[in-house]
Amino acid sequence: MAAGMLEAMFVFGSSLVDNGNNNFLNGSRAVRADYLPYGVDFPLGPTGRFSNGRNTIDALGELLLLPAGGRIPTFADPATTGRAALRGVNFASGGSGILDDTGKATGEVLSLEQQITNFEAVTLPDLRAQLQRANDRKMKGHDFFDRCYMPKSLFVIGTGGNDYLLNYFRPRNSGETRPDLSDFTRALVARLSAHLQRLYALGARKFVIFSIQPIGCSPVVRASLNVTAAACVKPVNAAALLFNSELRSLVDAAGPSMPGASFSMIDSYKITMDVLDHPMKHGITETYKPCCSEMGPSGVLCRKGGPICSDRTEYLFFDGLHPTDVVNARIARKGYGSASPEEAYPINVKKLAML
Repeated sequence: MAAGMLEAMFVFGSSLVDNGNNNFLNGSRAVRADYLPYGVDFPLGPTGRFSNGRNTIDALGELLLLPAGGRIPTFADPATTGRAALRGVNFASGGSGILDDTGKATGEVLSLEQQITNFEAVTLPDLRAQLQRANDRKMKGHDFFDRCYMPKSLFVIGTGGNDYLLNYFRPRNSGETRPDLSDFTRALVARLSAHLQRLYALGARKFVIFSIQPIGCSPVVRASLNVTAAACVKPVNAAALLFNSELRSLVDAAGPSMPGASFSMIDSYKITMDVLDHPMKHGITETYKPCCSEMGPSGVLCRKGGPICSDRTEYLFFDGLHPTDVVNARIARKGYGSASPEEAYPINVKKLAML
């Protein structure tokens, strides 16, 4: 039902929603997932998705009944032009963040600023020209694009975690002070708000925003502090919770500056913590160890061709940071259909798509 109301889905963010853009970047060898064991359970094999199977965008696309089984083409793929881009494009880049300098130490990444520029400078004019040609006989093509196509498309943003892991919490040089967490978070959310307003000015009206996941429970963070017990790193989770609280406030306050815009904030933190706290209820037996038993130098990515667990459905994390297919699917299902504002706020994605 929702799919009939939806024209397209455009995706921006980091590795949790990247489906292969980094494959096309020369300097991003440190943040690529285009090799096994990534994609071991994905129909197309290793594609650059940071999971054993689907990421949350794939699962959400399936629920929205988007074409090609819900798979959104990557912007960086030269084939993503013309009709291939009509139902959506994924601009996300693993290792990127809200801030321009986040992720630069890991190799070449596309910042959120650059992702939106790619949408504005390349995809938007291409789509506008296509739809004007297709609709000139029925109604003014310009009117169709601005009044029907853009307002009926979803703009999905999944980013922020790297701004803490690769930026705020990064090791400091001697004499370099860490900024106050509240000040950093407020500045981070203000920057995200500016990015959203830029998309709004380009015609976006329906926004899906993923909260930061409980990154303090991730294997890479736990390993960096030699945590061996079944416990999360509280200061890192506290930063994620502070960001998520500010994100909710951003959604509440967006009305005056973005009239006509609607939002669905998917609380990945709450949904993932529910799995962590009640694993057996969700068929999960391993909540803290990654499915990959051998990691690359970063401690985040699986070693190329390295060994993995035999049953991925029993694991929460596939590598040092990214969830398995089953957890990604759960986040997408809750975001799409949950009636609880603690999981999808203020409305779920299905209702947003039908507006």
